[in-house]
Amino acid sequence: DIFGGWLLSQMDLAGGIAAYERAGGRVATVAVDALSFHEPVSVGDVVSCYARVDRVGRTSIRVAIETYVRRRDGGHTEKVTEGTFVYVAMDTNGRPRAVDL
Repeated sequence: DIFGGWLLSQMDLAGGIAAYERAGGRVATVAVDALSFHEPVSVGDVVSCYARVDRVGRTSIRVAIETYVRRRDGGHTEKVTEGTFVYVAMDTNGRPRAVDL
């Protein structure tokens, strides 16, 4: 089975892209509010992470992320994990900045 930390990092990458696009620039991960592992991921499974912006605050962006796998044996696709990540928009000095609403 694949190490859960690797899967978590893939989710963070997907969430970071969604947050970056919404913020219009650099973001930093500040929290993982919820994370559930439903099924194991095996070597050879095709992993897909889907992220959507759930809420935008003054400087923060909350992103809901779901991860699915298509099993290596050509079988079905199933959700294996889901979580909520929080990112903060950063200015060029690494300080929080307002997100345009």
